[in-house]
Amino acid sequence: MKNDSYPTSALANNTKRILVLFAHPVPQQSEVNIFLFEDAQQLPNVTAVDVYAEYPDFNINVIKEQERLVNHDVIIFQYPLYWYSTPSILKEYQDLVLEYGFAYGKGGTALRDKLFFCAISAGGKEEAYQTDGFNHFTIRQLLQPLEQMASITNMTYLAPFALFGSRSASREDRISTHREKWTTLLNALATEHIDLDRAKNIENLADLTISGANE
Repeated sequence: MKNDSYPTSALANNTKRILVLFAHPVPQQSEVNIFLFEDAQQLPNVTAVDVYAEYPDFNINVIKEQERLVNHDVIIFQYPLYWYSTPSILKEYQDLVLEYGFAYGKGGTALRDKLFFCAISAGGKEEAYQTDGFNHFTIRQLLQPLEQMASITNMTYLAPFALFGSRSASREDRISTHREKWTTLLNALATEHIDLDRAKNIENLADLTISGANE
């Protein structure tokens, strides 16, 4: 796990600080998310935290996590979609860390103007996540509770970065391309080489065209 410190050069260049909260209850079985987490760990502007590894007993250090949130500009929940929602530890994280007076309510402005989105994998194919598909809702519709969380905490909500058909992604040789898009996105967010209006309104951040992120 990468620590929360940053090279002086990164801060001097005014790069945005990114927090990736990775939640996979069985990471050794992960075919996609573990690689994205490892890629995020390699970037100097990113703090990548394995939440299950850090809190195996679910005893979340609220003060530590609140400090992490305050010290970053972009917050990302990274996880496999479980029954149309997050793995349980991310719900516990929300319940405990996003307190009244800190994240919302009177005096609760700690997260104001930060960017937030979910980086997810879904076992079903993209066509299953349509109003007329197997799951009856789009991925953005299914993530509306998290969108509302961002709204209540005054964060700017971006579209999810999603990989569909994750169970077949390896044999279809789609993971390497998805990883490239992921690192490009993280670099673009860090350097502000991203169209935020488009990122807020697109269905899937993985489909966002990004140029100049590594310049």
